[in-house]
Amino acid sequence: MATPESVVIVGAGMAGANAAFTLRKLGYDGRVVLVGAEDSIAYERPPLSKDYLRGESPIEKAYVKPASDYDEQRIEFLRGRTAHALNVAEKRVDLDDGSSLPYGALVLSTGSEPRRLEVAGAELPNVRYLRTIADSDGIRAAAEKAESVAVVGGGWIGSEVAASLRQLGHSVTLVSRTARPLEKVLGTEIAEVYRQLHVERGTRIATGSVSSIDPGFVNLDDGTRLPADLVVVGVGAVPRTALAKNAGLKMRDRAVEVDELLATSAPDVYAIGDIASAWHPRLGRPVRIEHWDNAKQQGRAVAATILGQGRPYVRTPYFYSDQFDLGMEYRGFAPTWDEVVVRGDVAARSFDAFWLADGRVIAGMNANRWDDGDELLAIVEAGAVVDPVRLGDPNVKLAEAA
Repeated sequence: MATPESVVIVGAGMAGANAAFTLRKLGYDGRVVLVGAEDSIAYERPPLSKDYLRGESPIEKAYVKPASDYDEQRIEFLRGRTAHALNVAEKRVDLDDGSSLPYGALVLSTGSEPRRLEVAGAELPNVRYLRTIADSDGIRAAAEKAESVAVVGGGWIGSEVAASLRQLGHSVTLVSRTARPLEKVLGTEIAEVYRQLHVERGTRIATGSVSSIDPGFVNLDDGTRLPADLVVVGVGAVPRTALAKNAGLKMRDRAVEVDELLATSAPDVYAIGDIASAWHPRLGRPVRIEHWDNAKQQGRAVAATILGQGRPYVRTPYFYSDQFDLGMEYRGFAPTWDEVVVRGDVAARSFDAFWLADGRVIAGMNANRWDDGDELLAIVEAGAVVDPVRLGDPNVKLAEAA
């Protein structure tokens, strides 16, 4: 495999920036161009719903690398620019300003955008979404002027934003389609922990779907009318795949199909992060992960692949969440499961949880138990049949239970 003379990376988030800097770390001496739609340098997004939203940390703390590192590493950073066309036959990317970039290798890391709420009133100025620094700044400023806030969406973004705004002292109602936030991803028992946590801290929880939004109110499908001077919507994300799709790249489930080395169907074109549906050899299926760790690790992995040093991407999916005083780490992939086993003190919010399918642990979560992460990962990756009773017995060591 010949080393390309140039690498163009379209998308300057966590995934793209890690790809660029890893190329240099691995000794690549060719041209590296990073194209980013935002004016900011690359930054991590998790703080936008947590400590940065609460004003507890500066945005500089979230930067992937300081601004000076881009010049020092000879990374050409085209900020505030987007790619509007890809010609795989001519190995060229056309930008919005009319210029073009030839490439030896191309990495698509265009990320995702918030899923829009499609109801009457969704375009009102008090309806906000969270994706960028400006979005987080706007939500914080608007909340300061609002007497009541409705956060629509019972997933991770919605529950984290609701928690942060409550910590800032705002009146918050969290609107979830399920009786408990996070119930679809965690199951009833673990989601109940989060429901109780929010209720204890003063978050009101309303169950239902939004039917419309009026100035000062959110209307639910059961007729409930919730006061809301500010509405923050967090109902999922949509991968930005138009560039790849229009170029004829093979797609899978509305994402860009890539193999275990993150290569697309087009020669010398790769896709990483939110937009990539990547074949996972250990799981034996394609997986698309939107979380921070996946973007970082796939950025590093694709750089190695471009330089002929790649290995199949088999990293176990990982993410974390902090809400009020409950911090957790989740490892594994459990779109469905047979049962959930818990060990520890759920009432005290200090426990481990395991999602089982066919008697095997497919995902594990440590909640306020920071020393258990490595053992949970080992159990997930072992893929062995376990005894649920021993697994849930706190008197049996984790390593022995597995």
